[in-house]
Amino acid sequence: MTLNRLGERAAMLWTFTVLLFCIRLSLGMTSIVMQSQPELWIETNYPQTPWENITLWCKSPSRISSKFLLLKDKTQMTWIRPSSKTFQVSFPIGALTKSNAGLYRCCYWKETGWSEPSKVLELEAPGQLPKPIFWIQAETYPLTGCNVNILCHGWLQDLVFMLFKEGYAEPVDYQIPTGTVAIFSIANMTPESEGVYICRTHIQMLPTLWSEPSNPLKLIVAGLYPKPTLTAYPGPIMAPGESLNLRCQAPIYGMTFALIRLEDLKKSFYRKRPIKNEAYFFFRALKIHDAGHYLCFYYDESYRGSLLSDILKIWVTDTFPKTWLLAQPSPVVQMGQNVSLWCRGPVDGVGLALYKKGEDKPLQLLDTTSIDDNESFFLNNVTYSDAGIYSCHYLLSWKTSIRMTSHNTVELVVVDKPPKPSLSAWPSTMFKLRKAITLQHRVPHPVLEFSLEWEERATFQKFLVDGDFIISNAEGKGTETYSCSYRIEAHPNIWSDRSEPLKLMGPAGFLTWNYILNEAIRLSLIMQLVALLLVVLWIRWKCRRLRIREAWLLGTAQGVTMLFIVTALLCCDILPKPVISASPPIRGQKLQIRCKGWLAGMEFVLYKEGVQEPVQQLHAVGREAFFTIQRMEDKDEGNYSCRTHTEKRPFKWSEPSEPMELVIKEMYPKPFFKTWASPVVTPGARVTFNCSTPQQHMSFILYKDGSEIASSDRSWASPGASAAHFLIISVGTGDGGNYSCRYYDFAIWSEPSDPVELVVTEFYPKPTLLAHPGPVVLPGKNVTLRCQGAFQGMRFALLQEGTQVPLQFQSTSGNSADFLLHTVRAEDSGNYSCVYYETTMSNRGSHLSKPIMIWVTDTFPKPWLFAEPSSVVPMGQNVTLWCQGPVHGVGYILHKERETTSVQLWGSTSNDGAFPITNISGANIGRYSCCYHPDWTSPIKIQPSNTLELIVTGLLPKPSLLAQPGPIVAPGENMTFQCQGELPDSTFVLLKEGTQQPLEQQSPSGYRADFWMPAVRGDDSGVYSCVYYLDSAPFAASNHSDFLEIWVTDKPPKPSLSAWPSTMFKLGKDITLQCRGPLPGVEFVLEHDGEEAPQQFSEDGDFVINNVEGKGIGNYSCSYRLQAYPDIWSEPSDALELVGAAGPAAQECTVGNIVRSSLIVVVVVALGVVLAIEWKKWPRLRTRDSETDGRDQTIALEECNQEGEPATNTSSPSSVSQGTSVELPVPV
Repeated sequence: MTLNRLGERAAMLWTFTVLLFCIRLSLGMTSIVMQSQPELWIETNYPQTPWENITLWCKSPSRISSKFLLLKDKTQMTWIRPSSKTFQVSFPIGALTKSNAGLYRCCYWKETGWSEPSKVLELEAPGQLPKPIFWIQAETYPLTGCNVNILCHGWLQDLVFMLFKEGYAEPVDYQIPTGTVAIFSIANMTPESEGVYICRTHIQMLPTLWSEPSNPLKLIVAGLYPKPTLTAYPGPIMAPGESLNLRCQAPIYGMTFALIRLEDLKKSFYRKRPIKNEAYFFFRALKIHDAGHYLCFYYDESYRGSLLSDILKIWVTDTFPKTWLLAQPSPVVQMGQNVSLWCRGPVDGVGLALYKKGEDKPLQLLDTTSIDDNESFFLNNVTYSDAGIYSCHYLLSWKTSIRMTSHNTVELVVVDKPPKPSLSAWPSTMFKLRKAITLQHRVPHPVLEFSLEWEERATFQKFLVDGDFIISNAEGKGTETYSCSYRIEAHPNIWSDRSEPLKLMGPAGFLTWNYILNEAIRLSLIMQLVALLLVVLWIRWKCRRLRIREAWLLGTAQGVTMLFIVTALLCCDILPKPVISASPPIRGQKLQIRCKGWLAGMEFVLYKEGVQEPVQQLHAVGREAFFTIQRMEDKDEGNYSCRTHTEKRPFKWSEPSEPMELVIKEMYPKPFFKTWASPVVTPGARVTFNCSTPQQHMSFILYKDGSEIASSDRSWASPGASAAHFLIISVGTGDGGNYSCRYYDFAIWSEPSDPVELVVTEFYPKPTLLAHPGPVVLPGKNVTLRCQGAFQGMRFALLQEGTQVPLQFQSTSGNSADFLLHTVRAEDSGNYSCVYYETTMSNRGSHLSKPIMIWVTDTFPKPWLFAEPSSVVPMGQNVTLWCQGPVHGVGYILHKERETTSVQLWGSTSNDGAFPITNISGANIGRYSCCYHPDWTSPIKIQPSNTLELIVTGLLPKPSLLAQPGPIVAPGENMTFQCQGELPDSTFVLLKEGTQQPLEQQSPSGYRADFWMPAVRGDDSGVYSCVYYLDSAPFAASNHSDFLEIWVTDKPPKPSLSAWPSTMFKLGKDITLQCRGPLPGVEFVLEHDGEEAPQQFSEDGDFVINNVEGKGIGNYSCSYRLQAYPDIWSEPSDALELVGAAGPAAQECTVGNIVRSSLIVVVVVALGVVLAIEWKKWPRLRTRDSETDGRDQTIALEECNQEGEPATNTSSPSSVSQGTSVELPVPV
């Protein structure tokens, strides 16, 4: 019975999967894309021995990865870090037994963490293939005529896939794909296609080996019952936090109902059992993301579905959408006529009410049926009491807290005649010589025709449609009194009352004395100005000729000249005419009008033709003023002029400037402008601006801060080009700024693009970014990100990882900016950073702030607790418990099992979650966990971390650790560690050097624990140990066992070979070669080059070598083998060379050396004797030589004295002058 229910639930699940695909496609939406999962399959040696050596392969779908993880029964079994990034890796399993049978999945490492697990592979006992996975994929319209693909995943490659249908003995289809997935297509679905399907596989070369049947898949064709109706209670417009009931009603009893929101079909699928023939779907507290388009349907026990209901739009908002109101045919109505007030809004299914200003109750109501029939409010046979201001509001039949917005109003005017218009003159009511005046007639309603009348000549009339009449003063005929009237299209036979009269004055077309006097004064001033300029030029020429460098002379002359000009202008009450200019106006853009005067300290006034009062007045900065039109529209078109006047009364005015006409020309729409990467760049980065438009054959111009810096001509681009790329190869600090682009074709230009702010970072120190109230936020709530900089008056930008364009910009006078994320959702989670920059110096920016992770969830993520250096610590040592998680800027709290209070509290001001424990003792033994501890009040749920068991060793005798079959194991083989303790019923822990956490722990009933390691790999090599401890008080633990080094290799590591005392043979001495390996219990062998058989065998690795007859000289190497594995030899050691002499040749050489040494000794002794004899003779020779030397010196001295007397002439003049004597040789 249980199996049948499970099958029904699985069938129901797949039925709704088909239905969801069908609904999405029938509404014209994109098909659901399944999340990327890795692919897991089996590779085995079938058909000979399919279960003796199994390898699982894991393949990432679309990217290379650096790590892969294999999961067995929801626990980690092993993980692989390949030497280089790859798409797929293999996990050797070995022979399939009961111990390694189970449910397998795999994951791969992405940049953001582990991927979604693969589909579950169930490995059962040998003799049966794993059960395939069965699912569907819709392609086109799913109702009658829908094509459905059924996919069957068989885990092995090159299998035969069979598709069975309930009620049929033979398979309805089969396939032999090259991969692990077969696709069965059911085209043009009809009710006959309904049924329960299963999939089975078998090996192509072994037809008797079948898999289990897959889970059943039931296909149902929807649209067999009439569609239901969907209504909202209390209404379709609700405020956030309010409750809502959606009622789905069908004409048939006993059906099951389902509700779907089209914006998210997968996550918003609700099912309800009926109450008679209807079902209610209740939303307790609406959120912003609950708004959308809903529909419902129903189905029977066989999952035969109805047609879909009409779509119902649900609004979840704080403020009502705005309505608009129009009067037809005109808001000016003659008494007794009819008028229609047409009101509409964006919300469907809600009535409308017509209100009149000053009255509380609505005048008329329109229900939803009338609105659907395009009806409007109707006023019949209007009277003066119907005149007033009307507005339109939504008619709600339920209570809600939604705020009402301001609505547009219509003023209804009821008259016997239309109201009189206004009449004005531009530029003024005073004629000037040869200048015309424009009379402008204005009314607030559409006009069929205007009429201008002269009061002095009642029979003279002039008719125009636009209301602008140009009056000239030829022969003085323009100086009259004027008035105007009009008629509207709704009542073409009724003219309005006349406007107020307007009188025009001024000179006629002939010369007057006043005019002649003004012209004479003006001419004299011009002549004086020319004379002064000539004087200034003569003074300058004179200064150069006379080489006078005094600048004060020229400055004085210029100052006198300007003073004369100002005095003359002021005395004559005439100011010079200013100059007006502006850039071409763009619809919807801001426009600046520049008025440039000639004197400083003046007031500026802007006039528009047809408006008597000034449009704007400004005080100038310098000699010019800038008038601003914030948003250029059609009403701003016209002729503009400006005037200047003095600051103090009585004002002295200048003449009006020449009129400037502002006309909004037709322009191409603005281009699309962006950077290919983020506009926030570092110095030296490469930036490419892309300016594009759907228009063809255009030329593009790039602007920086309003100035043209680059262009792209049509001749540079290929035919039909509609985009231009502007490249900055290496960005410098001066390249920042506001960039924009435009395109043009001959005389027609486009509007400027939206600006892109290019910010060059790393110029200022980085800011800090904090989240208030915290980085973890409930969905639908607000969070404020505060960016704190180092300088004031900067502009700040908020960036989110994964988005190119900054989310928000903000300029502030202080040194910080607050960015509000309103009503956050799950997709708002991510890393945020900020930057600040100056806008006056090429947008030079700061370094990016340290990113902060924002989590939008109702539960804190689970942190991870681990110990460093290990969770198994000797008594008296120090250990640090680390609590770390993905959320930064939040404190942690550490708990110990069976203690009511927290052990330690770590605040959010630190950079890590470290809990140090010094001088550890038995009191610290126990199980620990940690969790986040936010320093703000938050309803977000907090979940504890993993449990860490802290073990303190040194209180019990150490155990023994053995490895079976031995410390050297070939890759792929199984190994067992045996840890033998001193106390029964203890918990044993296996440790590996270099890992912080225990590899495994067991609680056997005896004294020994066996830790099994299947299919060992090279990464399993290392130094192992074990401890045991008591589960109950006092929780004492043993010392570490002796360390055991494990080698996972096909060959043991090579040994080392050395010689003692040296590698040089001495006469009669032997050399001992010492061979040492890393493992105990081995036998060593020594090999000599040139000899086929091994030289010697030894258990301790010492080999004695003699050099009899020179046979000991040569290269030696050694290797070893384990006594437990006599057939496995290690690699040979590095070669060692012994050198030296031996044999008869060495003896003869030794005798010769002795003879030579004896002769040398004899010769040395003889020489010593001869020297002694000679030494005895030495005193007599020395005495005789000294006497002879004295006599010779006396004779030489006497001869020298005789020759050196002054009377003698034998000395040379030079010798005498220098006072020196010449010493002559005297023979002995």
